[in-house]
Amino acid sequence: MIEDWKDLIDNMNGGVKTLRQATPEVMKSFSDMARAAHGGSALDAKSKELIALAIGVAIRCQPCIAYHTEGAVKAGASREEIGETLAMAVYMGAGPSVMYAAHALEAFDQLAAEAPG
Repeated sequence: MIEDWKDLIDNMNGGVKTLRQATPEVMKSFSDMARAAHGGSALDAKSKELIALAIGVAIRCQPCIAYHTEGAVKAGASREEIGETLAMAVYMGAGPSVMYAAHALEAFDQLAAEAPG
């Protein structure tokens, strides 16, 4: 196992809470932007999480991978959909994205195994 993805999420939640307390206006604006990005009806929630996951891989952000993999699991993404999403991230991000795609696939496997239902 490379990373305990659930533990990473739990640890980041504490850090984000601390940041929210330190910068309430900025974090409120960020939360508003997140709600707006998740709004709309042209793309479903799963598609939006898959896009965010691909971007997380391409920019090499482990917490982004954790959060958006969890979001994709909750939105009903299959392992095949995750795989195709990661293929696009690798295509767009080249070699370094291969390494982060491996992280993202491991995150999906762990988080899907722990998901209710």
